[in-house]
Amino acid sequence: MDMILGMTGLFLAAVAAGALNAVAGGGSLISFPALVAFGQPPILANATNTAALWPGTLSSAVAYSRDTKIYRDLLVTLLIPSLIGGFLGALALVSTPPELFDAIVPFLVLLATLLFAFRDPFTRWLRLGNAEEKVGTLGRVWGFLFQLFVATYGGYFGAGMGILMLGSLSVMGLRDIHRMNGLKTILVTLVNVIAFVYFAINGLVVWRLAPLMAAGAIIGGYAGARAAKRVDPHYIRIFVIAVGLVVSVWLFFRQ
Repeated sequence: MDMILGMTGLFLAAVAAGALNAVAGGGSLISFPALVAFGQPPILANATNTAALWPGTLSSAVAYSRDTKIYRDLLVTLLIPSLIGGFLGALALVSTPPELFDAIVPFLVLLATLLFAFRDPFTRWLRLGNAEEKVGTLGRVWGFLFQLFVATYGGYFGAGMGILMLGSLSVMGLRDIHRMNGLKTILVTLVNVIAFVYFAINGLVVWRLAPLMAAGAIIGGYAGARAAKRVDPHYIRIFVIAVGLVVSVWLFFRQ
């Protein structure tokens, strides 16, 4: 019975994470702690979470496909740093001693939560008052370099990656949040796929859990993207921030 309840909880956590990633970001603040609470060591939980969530962001990307058609050339610019960064981040995780990752993961969760909480002021500050949607050469150079950093962080620890990407896209000159979310889901999927393959090769994915959570993430990711334009993100953000802070405190005291 406990196993059934635990697996059900992981599935529902993945559904919620997939939906949150599509609507506002921060889904890993739900699914990663659920895996740790289920008894998985943090490194295995992180790798399994990556394996579980990329199908959800892929389903969101499909739902957002109409919003991203006009940015195909910009997408090409950001694909290469996403590939390189995802691999570098996964390599760093595999090379990190488990005890070190256990020590820093509460800080990573707290950082992701704070990024999520202050996303709007962060984005407004980075826009520097420019209301026109235009991506110039300087914006593309910035986007390439910052995407390399974000993808490396995402390959190492995915929580908060989408929030950083939204900030970067804003600096590049994008303004339409739905188009930005569409690009973000494609890039997040790419980073997570690269990291997932590397984690799988190195035996870090818990295969008895990943497919179940992937199914939940697909359902949540597609439904969340379809509902994103109708849902008030304010209440969702409050919920995610509260969960992130509680999880951070729990992880600090768990050590």
